[in-house]
Order: sequence, then C-alpha cells, then structure tokens
Amino acid sequence: MTHRLGVDVGGTFTDLLLMNEKTGQTTRDKVPSTPQDPSIAVIEGIRRICAKAGLDPSELAHVMHGTTVATNAVLEGKGARVGLIVTSGYRQILQVARSFVPGGLAGWIIWPKPEPLAALEDTIEATERIDAQGAVVLPLDEDRLKEELLRLREHGIEALTISFMNSFTNPSHEQRAGAIAHEIFPDIPISLSSKILPEIREYERTLTTVANSYVRPIAERYLKHLEQETASLAGQLRLHVLRSDGGLMGIETATQAPVSMLMSGPAGGVSGAVWIAEQSGYRNLLTLDMGGTSTDVALVQDGRASIGRETTVGDLTIRASSVDVRTVGAGGGSIAHVPELTKALRVGPQSAGAVPGPAAYGHGGTEPTVTDANVVLGYLPTSLLGGEMSLDRDAAFTAVESVAKALGVETMRAAAGIIDIVNENMFGALRLVSVQQGYDPRNYALIAFGGAGPLHANALGSLMGSWPVIIPPSPGVLCAYGDATTELRSESSRTLIRRFSETSLEEVVGILAELTHDAGIEISREGVDEAHRNVLYEIDLRYHGQGFEVPISITLDELKEHGLALAAARFDAEHERLFTFALDSEHEIVNLRSTITAVSTRLDAIKLAQGDGDPAQAFVSTTTLWTGEGMEEGKLYDRTKLEAGDVIIGPAIVSEMDSTTLLLPKHVGTIDEYGCIIIQPANNTQETER
Repeated sequence: MTHRLGVDVGGTFTDLLLMNEKTGQTTRDKVPSTPQDPSIAVIEGIRRICAKAGLDPSELAHVMHGTTVATNAVLEGKGARVGLIVTSGYRQILQVARSFVPGGLAGWIIWPKPEPLAALEDTIEATERIDAQGAVVLPLDEDRLKEELLRLREHGIEALTISFMNSFTNPSHEQRAGAIAHEIFPDIPISLSSKILPEIREYERTLTTVANSYVRPIAERYLKHLEQETASLAGQLRLHVLRSDGGLMGIETATQAPVSMLMSGPAGGVSGAVWIAEQSGYRNLLTLDMGGTSTDVALVQDGRASIGRETTVGDLTIRASSVDVRTVGAGGGSIAHVPELTKALRVGPQSAGAVPGPAAYGHGGTEPTVTDANVVLGYLPTSLLGGEMSLDRDAAFTAVESVAKALGVETMRAAAGIIDIVNENMFGALRLVSVQQGYDPRNYALIAFGGAGPLHANALGSLMGSWPVIIPPSPGVLCAYGDATTELRSESSRTLIRRFSETSLEEVVGILAELTHDAGIEISREGVDEAHRNVLYEIDLRYHGQGFEVPISITLDELKEHGLALAAARFDAEHERLFTFALDSEHEIVNLRSTITAVSTRLDAIKLAQGDGDPAQAFVSTTTLWTGEGMEEGKLYDRTKLEAGDVIIGPAIVSEMDSTTLLLPKHVGTIDEYGCIIIQPANNTQETER
C-alpha cells in the first residue's frame, strides 16, 4: 500500500498520476471526461492506470481528487433550489447585495444583474435578534418559525440556508433554528452561516452559505457515489478532495462544505507547479495552466501561492479561501470567429469542448479552434497521447480557411493571428496577478502546463519578460501531480473587531488557540496527530475607519516575542506595497484565522540520467513550422528520451504523451536533472531570482 493517485477532472480530459511513495516512480494517463457523470471517467481512469502500472487497485493507499463538480453547477446554473431563513427585516438581503457593477462608467446600462441563488419567494423571516456583542436582544420565536417552514415546505426546496444577523458572535439562534428545520426537512441538507463563514458582513456571509447550499446536493451525491465506487474497486482507501486553497479535505467535510472546493481544479495545478519548480530551484513563479476550455494563471511568491479571501466563479463572488487564480476563456478548444459587424478576429470564450472538439480531432467538429491553428502552423504533431490519438491536418486547414476567407488573408496568416490573439488574452490574465498586484513579472519564472500550455509558453515568456520559462515533466497531467503531492488542510476563523487599544496580546492569543482547536477537529478525524501538524495564523487588519482589511500572516512564536506591533508593521508594509502609502492611524483587528496543514510527506521527483548535452538520441525527425516570416525547418524530439544537460535549439518541437512544447527561434531549452525544460532567449544573461 505505497501508491498514491492524483486524479484531476477537466472539461476535456480526466488526468491521472500514479506515484510510488517509496521510489518516486510515476505512471500517467488521460481519459476523456464524462460531463454527464464525472465519476465514470474517474473509475475508468483508475482501472486503466492500475492496469498500465501492473498494479491491483487494492494496492492503492490514497486517492487525491481535484473536481469541477461544484464549479460546473454554478457556471451552468444547475444547482439546487435553495430555501433561505433570515432575520426579520432582511428578506431582500440577496437582492440588495453590494452596489458594485463591473465595467466602466455606465456599465450598469448593459450589465444584466445575476439572479440570486435563493429566490425571494423561497426566503422566509425569523423573529429573532442578537446584537454585535453576541447578546440576545429578541429571543427566537420558534412557533412562528415552524409555521413559516411548513409553508416553505410546499415550495419543493432541495437545500436550506440559515443566516441570522450577528450569528458569528453567537450561533445559538441559528443552531436552534437548524434543529427545528431538520424536523420539518429531514431529507435535505441544511447549512448554517455560523458554521460555513463565522465572519462579519451579513451579505457576504449569507451569499457564501447560500452558494454552499446551492451546490451541496450535487456535490454530496457525486462524492458519496465516488466513495462507494472506489471502495468497490479498490477496497478501503483514503479518499480526499482538493480544496480551493490547495489543501486536501476529507469526504465528510467536502459534502458539508462543498463551497470550499469551487476552485478545486485550478488549485491542483498550482500545487503541482510549486512542487516541481521548487525541486528545480525556483520559488518565485507565474503559473500558466492552459487546458482545452480555459486558462488559469496564478502567482507564487517564495514557494507559496498567493491565497485570496474571495473566490469568483462566473458572476458569483463568495468569501472562501482560495488560490488567487484568474481565469480566461482561452484554451485549445477556444473557437475563432469573425463577427460580421466588425470583421475583427475574435478567439473564445466559446469552446468546442470534448464533444465535438476541434476539427483536427475528427469527431465532427468543424469550427476553427486554437488547436486547429497550432496544427496548421506545424506546432502540433499529427499523433497525440502516445499514438492513441491522431490529428486530421486537412480538417484543421479547412476549418482555419473559413477564418482566412472572412479576413481576406492567407490561411497561415489567419492561423498565426488566432495564436497571437489567444496569447494576448493570456498575457492580460498574467498581468492581473502580477503587474496589477504590484509584482514585476521580470522577477518571476513562468511555469507552463496543461495540455496546451507548453505550446504557448515561449511566446508568453517573451511578452511578459519572465525568464526562464519552465516546462515540467508530464505538463498535461500536472494538476494530478498537484493532487498527489499536497496535504490535508483545515481552517477556522472568527470576527473580532477590536482596535489595538481595546484588546491585548493575551486575548488575541487565546482566541487563536480556540480556533486552532476547532480546525484541529477535522484534521484529527483524518488521522493526523498533533506532532504532524503545521499551524499558520492570519490576522485581518485595517486602519480604524477603513471599510476593508488586509490579511497578515504571523506565527504564534512571533506574536509572543514581538506582540501585535509586528502584525501592525507587516500590515503597514503590505498596505504601502498595494496602495503606495501607509497611514499614521490606529490599527484595528477584523478577523482572526487559524490554518492547520498536515506535515508534508516529502516526495522527490525522479532524476534523469546525465547526458552529454547533445539530444541526438531523442531526435525523431525534421519538421516544418511557421516562425512568423514563413515556414522553416525545425527538429522534432521525443521527450521521454531526453537526458539531463541536453540542449535544444529552437525552432524545435518536443513531443510527449500528454503535451507538446514549442521552442521558438533564437531560444534555447536546457533539460535539468528533474526533466524540466528550462527555456531562455539564446542571448539572455538575466538570472531570474529563485
């Protein structure tokens, strides 16, 4: 029982990575995703990869799973019908919302306001009130609540949310209302805001808890079914789900709080990128995860991904810790089109998806996609997935030709235009996580993965000035690598609005200890003892009078040695970095947070055999590809035969089972000891900070 399996479900493919915990040896595979029931692809993938590795499924010790089930429920509007109970007078809380409209001036004229996830007709009021200090102002009227719940039962709701004013200070009314609701609704899940998000700001707390209820029935059915199927196939094993913040959680926690896995898929890729890049010596990264439907980008500083306190999926923005990932509709399946009105080439966000897919896949797709453009330009070989999939070059030409005719240009120019536009879309997303956050991208290496990322990475490195560009081994299944190499994580938070003059170090440390105990309950349930835990604390601070706060990380030892003054100094420095100034005002605590992670099991990547610098043993053939000036001759290499120290001079293509890497002219790729392709401009003398 020494094997762990990472499984990542994407829109087009489900990726699997099997790792021997003792030797580090890996086996990888990809199977087509099954959107109608993602568990079908997962179970089929487990069967296939175990057979490929000559392993009986019962020998699996641990399965880590990144899933988009909750994400897709929100994006497709296929969640549950949610009932909502609020404090009397707050029935329209979701309709009033926050007065923020995306876009420029007068953006509200063309912005369709999203429909709340809990309809007004399914929202009832409870007679109760607790003040901001937690004192009961008005007791809960249980008889009236029962009458309202009986009326709500006729609406056919599938999940229920309870969110009362100031419940984060005193959850007793929510807990009692939950017990009453369970008597009337014994068969539907009930979510309490004091459990899901015990923090100030009633709208964000209510919206987050409603979102949890919205996806909970679907997530619960999927996870329970997956747990049963894996147990039937492999016996009793540990099955964990990836959280939005890059940690793992147990099935019980995931079914109760699926809102924590809305960004489960993208978080896996970032975790995998951090793991492999750190072994190669790079700790400051921009990550680029380009799949078939979309591209996710993130920033990693000193080996830690930037964690945000908000998660955005479609039009929904909720309060939940997640890797700060920005997503654009730019993937290998993104469709290129020329609107009749403007005659200007556009790429995405519409995607050909897995079915019918790009025209080159030969599954009935006819619309031109980014993949088709790469085929036309000679960047993609006609055989993928280790020979399991062939590309139809003629069909790709025919598809891209429709764009060329609409633009009045040659087919090759049209294909190059498609690639340029999709690169610009990804360039904009990378700027959002770097330049617009106050980070200089020239100080970061760019690590690219996903099935399509390595094809576009070299060009994006040039646009960003981010060198080197790192192409990790098995880039197409790196999200599964991340799933397989991350550890359990649990978080507990509480609102404590206190100016520094109104509190003490003893009070803050005492509350953090309570939060650590609460977070430790889940970790203990998963079998992790105290000796194998790391604890990190966060304090959300602001200047007194401000309407927003900034999270500051700190350890308990630092707090005890330097007091709250250290947290204040870190807040001042971060405020100045973000906004270019700091204020001489009193600091104020808003939230306290404790996060526990299991001590990482060190898994080392396999080292390659040392070569002589000449990649001749991996040479497959010469090929012709577009270089901007015309078709030129380049070399095609088999990545599985490359050795450490080999140097590849562009233009060149490096092919492997799950992805293809493009090296542009005047660029050099060096294979490091862990198999990463380190791409630099041929004349580059800049040394990226590691």
